Amino acid sequence: MRTLGRHILIEFYNCSEEVLASPELIEKHMNKAAKLANATIVNSVFHHFNPYGVSDAVIISESHLAIHTWPEYGYAAVDVFTCGDTINPWTAFDFLEDVFKADRSESIEIPRGMVEKIRKFHPEQLGKITFKPEENQESVSY
Repeated sequence: MRTLGRHILIEFYNCSEEVLASPELIEKHMNKAAKLANATIVNSVFHHFNPYGVSDAVIISESHLAIHTWPEYGYAAVDVFTCGDTINPWTAFDFLEDVFKADRSESIEIPRGMVEKIRKFHPEQLGKITFKPEENQESVSY
């Protein structure tokens, strides 16, 4: 079996409240984490909540990194989903754990897209919807 991606769900505890409350630092650190993991950044979207807290998504060619912070609790929930053989999501984890000054973290890696083989892409199938028929009915494609 081969997997198409690696998905790490991370919880960082007892982090620096100053770092987690700063949209500028979160943006800087999340983008650097993506680059250190050897990812290609496509776009970044950040939102600063009032009075504090940050949500961020860094879209990479190989999938995404996302974060939600609760500075008042010193807590950050991070999602690192990467595809391909050249990206190491654990590099991003190590960097973020350090810059957030977390004294505890919990994480789990979930393999995504477990496939037996890589199928060839057929452009003519883009946008095609096929309904699987019940017994004694013909399939319908649009």
